[in-house]
Amino acid sequence: MGKLLLTGVDGNLGAEAAKILLELEDKDDLIFCGYDPESLKQYADMGVETRVTNFNHADGLAEAFQGAERLALISMPFVGPKRQAAHRNAVDAAKAAGVKQIVYTSLVNADDETKSVEKKDHIYTENYIKAAGLDYIFMRNSQYAEAMVTNYFTFVHMDGVLKNSQGDGLMAYISRKDCAKALAYALHRGGEYSHAVLNINGPELMTISKFIEYGNQATGNHVTYQELTDEENYQVFDAMGVPRTTDGVFLEGSEAPFSSDGMVTFAQAIREGKMAIHTDDFQKLTGQEPITVLYMFQHADEFQVGDRHSEDA
Repeated sequence: MGKLLLTGVDGNLGAEAAKILLELEDKDDLIFCGYDPESLKQYADMGVETRVTNFNHADGLAEAFQGAERLALISMPFVGPKRQAAHRNAVDAAKAAGVKQIVYTSLVNADDETKSVEKKDHIYTENYIKAAGLDYIFMRNSQYAEAMVTNYFTFVHMDGVLKNSQGDGLMAYISRKDCAKALAYALHRGGEYSHAVLNINGPELMTISKFIEYGNQATGNHVTYQELTDEENYQVFDAMGVPRTTDGVFLEGSEAPFSSDGMVTFAQAIREGKMAIHTDDFQKLTGQEPITVLYMFQHADEFQVGDRHSEDA
């Protein structure tokens, strides 16, 4: 049997998945990849095999993936043709290296027709993996709750009115920590799955107004919600210095380290009911319950979105 390969261990999701995977698997059965050699050193010091990879460049990727039977592909943090090209490079290299199965971090309801720029990249990648003839587990994650926890406190520091264009749409917000846990378990248990689509959801579907209620309950703040049009939502992010696309310049330590194009079209998809998916796939996969939004607000310092990583997720 080949090894289990985890990409993106120098990113937020990948680092958390690496920590969990080390609890589930013998380090001799693992390969960790990332674009930052310095971030790989801690794992190499543990005795884990590490390899430097940059999916923006195809050269050397197939060699880096040699010896892996199952590979976790964490989606890139940019959108559009650049991300699709990076994912193509990774999938092509995995096939060339003899990888049998790819575990891909996709997005809830990725195969639904929508204007969300995020969804377009994910369904493109899912279809590319299928066309390559590889076995797969697609981890269709709900929205990271951390993004909205951080967003909540942004508006606490402003006028106390959280503004966006998702209206009364429903989302089963899930912690990035749980998405990482699910990814680690999918690598660990991948032999039990074939051509599988798993929806990785939080414990309940809720509107953004309900999300804010949990925040207020836990923190004692009095944030309210105001629905905007999509164009008004763009203007809010413009005022915060958030670039409209991931080709723009991101402020260091930004409270919104994602492009507004991605966030506004994502909000539109929520508003239109495209993201209202709720399953128990997480519980079946991990044997555990997902973290609640209330708990995340009660421990808010541990559930912030963090800095954006420019080359890997």
